[in-house]
Amino acid sequence: MRDTNRYDVLFEPVKIGPVTAKNRFYQVPHCNGTSDWAPDAVARMREIKAEGGWGVVCTEIVEVSETTELHPFPSLHLWRDADIPIQAKMVEAVHRHGALAGAELGHFGLAAGNRAIRNPPLGPSSHLTFESLEPFQCKAMDKDDIRTFREQHKAAAVRAKRAGFDIVYVYAAHNLSLASHFLSRRYNQRSDEYGGSLENRVRLLRELLLDTREAVGDTCAVAIRFAVDEMLGADGVTFDGEGREVVEMLKDLPDLWDVNIADWSYDSDTSRFAKEGFQESFTGFVKQITDKPVVGVGRFTSPDTMVSQIRRGVMDLIGAARPSIADPFLPNKIREGRPEDIRECIGCNVCVSGEMSYSPMRCTQNPTVMEEGRRGWHPEHMPAKGSDDAVLIVGAGPAGLECALSLARRGYEVTLAEARNDVGGRVTAESALPGLAEWARVRDYRVHQLKQMSNVSIYCESPMDAGQVLEFGVARVVIATGATWRRDGVGRANFWPVPGSDAASVLTPDDIMGGCDVQGPVLIYDSDGSYIGNTVAEKLSTAGYAVSIVTPSPEIAGYLFLTLEQHKVVPHLMKLGVDIVRLKQLAAVEAGSVRLDCVYGGDSVTLEARTVVMVTGRSPNDALYRDLLARGDERKSAGVRTLDRIGDCLAPSIIAAAVYSGHRHAREFDKAERDYVPYLPDMHQTG
Repeated sequence: MRDTNRYDVLFEPVKIGPVTAKNRFYQVPHCNGTSDWAPDAVARMREIKAEGGWGVVCTEIVEVSETTELHPFPSLHLWRDADIPIQAKMVEAVHRHGALAGAELGHFGLAAGNRAIRNPPLGPSSHLTFESLEPFQCKAMDKDDIRTFREQHKAAAVRAKRAGFDIVYVYAAHNLSLASHFLSRRYNQRSDEYGGSLENRVRLLRELLLDTREAVGDTCAVAIRFAVDEMLGADGVTFDGEGREVVEMLKDLPDLWDVNIADWSYDSDTSRFAKEGFQESFTGFVKQITDKPVVGVGRFTSPDTMVSQIRRGVMDLIGAARPSIADPFLPNKIREGRPEDIRECIGCNVCVSGEMSYSPMRCTQNPTVMEEGRRGWHPEHMPAKGSDDAVLIVGAGPAGLECALSLARRGYEVTLAEARNDVGGRVTAESALPGLAEWARVRDYRVHQLKQMSNVSIYCESPMDAGQVLEFGVARVVIATGATWRRDGVGRANFWPVPGSDAASVLTPDDIMGGCDVQGPVLIYDSDGSYIGNTVAEKLSTAGYAVSIVTPSPEIAGYLFLTLEQHKVVPHLMKLGVDIVRLKQLAAVEAGSVRLDCVYGGDSVTLEARTVVMVTGRSPNDALYRDLLARGDERKSAGVRTLDRIGDCLAPSIIAAAVYSGHRHAREFDKAERDYVPYLPDMHQTG
């Protein structure tokens, strides 16, 4: 074990009002995509973090009353006493490992849809809500509404205390809370004592803090989660303007300041646009104003960066959401002197995409997240092997690497064969695209772990055909040979090959990432809608080519709405001079040009293009699998008992899906059939 003295400060206890955190690792509130309809799954997910060493583990937003809800987004509730035992499950699980449990109480205000309860959303003034495209408008709260809301919030705080929570939040962040909407000059057009001046607009927030302290402050710490900057300049709260003033006004009221920037897309900015510690320039002033403990976030994965934040007085507690998802055991790995074993967050926001698509949270780095309760998976523990079979895995991309690592941890002898001269597959290629460098952590973590294992052999520059696989003489063969971008334009919008797509001027992302020669102007036809089309556009535009990106969709990079990046990607492309063409389907590739049809039946247009890059669909590289599958008798004679395929070779998808596929295959390696464990509600709905 290496000397860890330089990290000792991270394991000092921190007093937060009437409670004490055992160390400085603080899992700030974050969503998970299941909430009250799978409380056992949520409790187990949070418990794993407490087991992994996090000193404080918090819920996501807990709705305080029936006047606010986000259906169909899953939520937690403390509407009534019947909700207490449900939330207590998470508290009990976290307490088993000596961590504190925090409850983030909130009212969504203008962000609520109230589709299920069908009550008008509430806000400081009459205003269109922004939760959806539906033309809902909120009710402007009168004094009775405000009084009722305060009573409901206070009652929810008491329920949180009865559930056993140690920290109770007042939520004023992310543009997702009624308290923040009252603070906002954009939404608060009131002329009474709750509107106008900042002192008036902060009144409700002050009252909520005082109410909560009165209700539970004897045994629970009262925390405020506050966005010190809305990233809107003069149109919003700024860290050097009203944000600072709010902290100065309320500095002594809460026991803890949990500070960030708004909205959620800025607070959870991706690695493409923000690096570790990116919030310090906005939130660093808070510790200078208040004597109360301060927690902040910045996608922290480096213990040296964490220590720097503490030593320089930026914060008292290291806050994390995404890093705690990618590696729930991050604190313990630092404490045990093995920070190199941390499964570092890559900042891809696949975790966010789960919540945004009404589904259980996923993670590219941690395939076990939200499977801790459903399947009994643990991020650090694997079941022992079920046989002495040796395993050959062909393909060392994300699926092959994860499968090899997981099988090796089970005790199997694993040989990993890769046709290229390096491992990583699509991860290696895609992490070289603009802004995606941190995605290489998916490869690097697994390669580092595999190199420490004596039961794994890795061979690069080792392409294998069916005969060589059979000659290898192992009982278990796994094919993980990935997928290749289609050149013919077939994908989401085009069901048949595009005329002219066989021309030499037609390339794919694989060609661009491989360094193929390009002639401008370049037209990128993107019906994939993820990050590939726009990062390729950025790469080529930065290299000096005139670039157009064409999509049959009404918007560029629709998938990136789910990862909270779309609103940044589009202006970034515009700034680079990339021409954006929407609602056009590629009809034909011609000499030096393309013909585009309007998806709604309008006139066709012709655009100049000496190079066309097809970003449409991918084809599984499954020829080796199919060849082996066809050789049943030969497989039997060679002693090959099982033949499987995983990752993109099975079904092209995102990197997270490939990692999950490899991990799940290793978990179920000894089973006759894959487990089918549906996510079913394990409680009644409280609405």
